[in-house]
Amino acid sequence: MADIWLMRHGAYEGHRPGYHAPPEVTLTQEGRDQVRRSLPLPDGIAAIVTSPIPRARQTATLIAQLTGLPIVATSTLLSEWKAPSMVLGRTAETYPPAYRAWRTRRLANPSLRCEDGESLTDLHTRAGHCAAFLRNTAGIHGSLLAVSHTLLLGVVTHIREGPAAFTTAAKTPWQFAERRLLIAHRPVASGLERPAQ
Repeated sequence: MADIWLMRHGAYEGHRPGYHAPPEVTLTQEGRDQVRRSLPLPDGIAAIVTSPIPRARQTATLIAQLTGLPIVATSTLLSEWKAPSMVLGRTAETYPPAYRAWRTRRLANPSLRCEDGESLTDLHTRAGHCAAFLRNTAGIHGSLLAVSHTLLLGVVTHIREGPAAFTTAAKTPWQFAERRLLIAHRPVASGLERPAQ
């Protein structure tokens, strides 16, 4: 068994509080510097997996270049929550009325989508598939670093809350280039390994 570390990408172009970044935005120089400062990685990491969204992929690529670790998978399971197109490039003060209305109903009806966005149920389901993908990939390659996005990472780490994990994730964002341990496997007396409690 292997450790699974989760990491948020570095800072990106146009970031500001409450901003819904378009998928194509890229890392800034500060974002690249944050990634460099995040090194060295924890001992034992053998491989990297990443979201295909440019800011995460660029973060993973820079880590791979600096450490020599391979990127063994790029998966849409690690992509950020798919916000509706109507809010991309916007912050809270400019959200359209339809999105504001959806926000008031989303917890009562987590399967409700806002236009082309992902529902809370959709995101929670994908986060479950993502966690299984990470466990399976770690079983093949050893301890992993998974580079992704704040809301997806928050839902994966609070998956037991169900679709409401989105709210927890939104209230407890990850700092740029921050790492957190998702699963730690440690040997027990019998010689077998199990997840840390």
